[in-house]
Amino acid sequence: MAFASGCNEEDFLKEVPLDFYSPENSYQSEANFQAALVDLYARVRDEQSITPNANEYTEVLGTDLAYNARLDNNRLGNYNNIITPQGSIPQYHWVNWYKVISNANTILSRLPDSQVPEGKRVLIASEAKLFRAWAYRYLVHTYGAVPLVLDESTSPKSDFERATREDILAQIIKDATEAANTLPNVDAVLDGRLNKSIANHLLAETYLTLKQYDKAIEAATEVIVKSNLSLMTTRFGSLKDKPGDVFYDLFRAGNQNRGIGNREAIWVAQYEIDVPGGSLTSAGGRTNQLERAVSPVVFTIKDPGGKEAAYKSAPASTLNIGGRGASFITPTDYYLYDIWGLNPKADNRIITQPDIRTSKYNIVRDFLYSNPGSEYFGKSIIDFPAPQWVAQAWRWYPYPSKVTTPGQHPEGLFDEPAALTLKSTAGATYRDMYLIRLPETYFLRAEAYFLKGEPAKAAADLNVVRSRAKATPVTAGEVTLDYILDERARELVFEENRRLTLCRMGKLVERVRKYNPLNGDDINDYNNLFPIPYSEIEANKDAKLVQNPGY
Repeated sequence: MAFASGCNEEDFLKEVPLDFYSPENSYQSEANFQAALVDLYARVRDEQSITPNANEYTEVLGTDLAYNARLDNNRLGNYNNIITPQGSIPQYHWVNWYKVISNANTILSRLPDSQVPEGKRVLIASEAKLFRAWAYRYLVHTYGAVPLVLDESTSPKSDFERATREDILAQIIKDATEAANTLPNVDAVLDGRLNKSIANHLLAETYLTLKQYDKAIEAATEVIVKSNLSLMTTRFGSLKDKPGDVFYDLFRAGNQNRGIGNREAIWVAQYEIDVPGGSLTSAGGRTNQLERAVSPVVFTIKDPGGKEAAYKSAPASTLNIGGRGASFITPTDYYLYDIWGLNPKADNRIITQPDIRTSKYNIVRDFLYSNPGSEYFGKSIIDFPAPQWVAQAWRWYPYPSKVTTPGQHPEGLFDEPAALTLKSTAGATYRDMYLIRLPETYFLRAEAYFLKGEPAKAAADLNVVRSRAKATPVTAGEVTLDYILDERARELVFEENRRLTLCRMGKLVERVRKYNPLNGDDINDYNNLFPIPYSEIEANKDAKLVQNPGY
């Protein structure tokens, strides 16, 4: 008896690794795809975390809000020296965001042939597309027209060309619209997870950029009215029974997520202490170092008599000394004084205006000598200036308290718990970090109303946020784009990517020249965009990747 047999030679010869992970065997189960999404969450979180590396300071440094406190050429001390095609800053962000796009494309490419049930595939695809849209948001506003890559990269490619800015914005809208139509609402997902409100917020911003104001208003309204979100207006969370106010509560440890009752959080980057992948440890973290970057290094000062200004010359976890600061980033006078109507030469320790965002809890405007052995113990550095501080003003300056968590550092970082003094390994901000809060959606809608020619409605949206802050209402006649930027600064300093906002609005160069004392003279008109990294242009040998003008 004869037997005949045959095989599909193409399937037989297809190489699928069995003893190590590869795209062919890693993207099969739902768990595989969830792990790939977790990687995207981590990449976005780490890209938008301030770390000791100068590359991650650029969302605030060199803008109207902050400059290099040391007044040197490091950390964007000079646009001409730092923001160049060969510079590490433009390359860092380009590479990281395209890695997000590449990984999202791989997820989308592998989903159709996976074992994931159809209903779950739709949700996974929507998350991947929203990550891709979020990455292109950064690229299009900070680099302009960039290559639009929508397929998985399975082999080296060296013929990229720049898409039009309009094509990129259209793709953001396409991806974000699918996510808005598919993803659950913010109150139906785990804390930190992508949701419908993030997609609609991104749609509002993108339609605004395209001058499609009615669509921007519609998308923002979906978030403001239809998402079960609202501003926090009463004390809440971990320190609600301690002195402070509701704005202060928004930035205390453990208070950022909807799971604890925060109803204005739309997207929050999650940091877990002593959890693998959580980015923070109780012995001192190298990421999320807003505290170290922004709060001052005041504990190094000596009093007018030459004695240590701080107890044991140690950083303290108090409002008096905002954690383990290093004085890398100082807020501009524009943020510290101008937007509050204050005179920087006056004594601003007692603020008479009602806006709680500039209360003593939210902007620390004084340092009291804390060394009991000093004759100046308990006295103000403003009343009794230390010669060292006079010579080096970067050793202490006012700063927003949201950059640190006074009294709430992990136990392992306290040198003397009773005195709340910290070890030198402190410096991280031990809380989750907002990527989007509801006030920003109000600001987007206000911007759309204003540009549409309806300033009264713009003022009404601004006043929702100002009312929570107990600030004087703004009138329709006072609303301008600059006023909206002022209000964003009051509310979102060291939260929003200020560079992206200013680049999106075409305001970066103008406002740096007006408000930034370090970079105002060296910023060029063409610096409204980053350059395309030279390494990317050089490697793209089979097509011309055109450089941004001026570089």
